[in-house]
Amino acid sequence: MILPKERDPRFVTIRRGGSLTDADHQLLALWAASCSEHVLDLFEAAQPEDPRPRQAIEQARAWVRGEVTMTQARAAGGHAMAAARELRGAARHAAYAAGQAACIAHVAAHELGAAAYAIKAVRAAAPKGERESAGRRECRWQRAQLPTAIRALVLDDQRLRNAICWSVFDC
Repeated sequence: MILPKERDPRFVTIRRGGSLTDADHQLLALWAASCSEHVLDLFEAAQPEDPRPRQAIEQARAWVRGEVTMTQARAAGGHAMAAARELRGAARHAAYAAGQAACIAHVAAHELGAAAYAIKAVRAAAPKGERESAGRRECRWQRAQLPTAIRALVLDDQRLRNAICWSVFDC
């Protein structure tokens, strides 16, 4: 479980009683889509005929553009995670990253799931002895992609949830 037990109101939209603006919610989704797309090749190398993780990333971006509903994006996320279930290692984590990215349309706090699974994918793909450094490089790459408007929010969330996200944000 990588979601906190109590929902952080900063990741709940204003219309639902939190403080997250629609614009920042969309930035979270776009950032997570970029994080998951960065490792998508690790899934596609293992499962080249399975489009579900790529479709989930596309649906996350389509949700931001207003082309699909939250329900459609969330469903695509579930399909990507289903693609992960029979796999192990880097391919599994990459598919979960894509699924988490699409589910941000439903729950913004999935943003760390996409990032954490992407880091786990990179770690799993790296040779033994290089996994931790590969994960730290991926974490730094992800942070470099953060839009200014959500940077402080995501970095604080990483600090708060690092322990339940496999400590992948120690970079």
